[in-house]
Amino acid sequence: MIAMQYRLNLPADYDIDIIRQRIASAGPLFDHTPGLGLKAFMLREKGVDGSPLHQYAPFYLWADSAAAATFLWDGGGFARVVASFGRPVVQTWIGGGYHRAAAFTQPITHAVRRVAPIPADADPAETATVVGAAVRDRLAEPGLHSIAWAVDPRTWESMTFALHAGRPDPSDGELYQVPHVSAPHEPALLGPGTTPGQPTGRGAGGTHPA
Repeated sequence: MIAMQYRLNLPADYDIDIIRQRIASAGPLFDHTPGLGLKAFMLREKGVDGSPLHQYAPFYLWADSAAAATFLWDGGGFARVVASFGRPVVQTWIGGGYHRAAAFTQPITHAVRRVAPIPADADPAETATVVGAAVRDRLAEPGLHSIAWAVDPRTWESMTFALHAGRPDPSDGELYQVPHVSAPHEPALLGPGTTPGQPTGRGAGGTHPA
């Protein structure tokens, strides 16, 4: 699993409804993308939920690294982003795990991303064990739809990404609104021995608000 995100900061006077319309238009285009486990179309709105800025910040969980490459430089759609906003920095993390949680059958409304530095003297294997266990401990959390964790071995930071059915307390993370989720191959993100169960929320047979 490869986790990926780019964040586009927008002017303070930008009409955020333009982004909502972009999501409504582009969302269905990703509902059948090969190799894509999940794409959360995310935004932050200045003055809402404590956000200091307008921001468009899609988040991807790729089940196939070749599919991520296709998206970025082989006609998979990233060119539209570059044409509209310029070429953003694309953050990537090597996936550690993805899990369905207590509210998996409910519509997704928000997401929280948390990034934490891994101390220079920390054993990466021990860190992965601790982060993975902390994520699994949250699976019964009310309102938690699903959660993933990953590591950036360039900066040695751990990242957790949680989708929620309802507005959560963001605590020390970044809170996003999620108008649409495309999840064409979400079951492929699940670890060995996990029962896929029902398909995930919007864009995969569930509620589709766009």
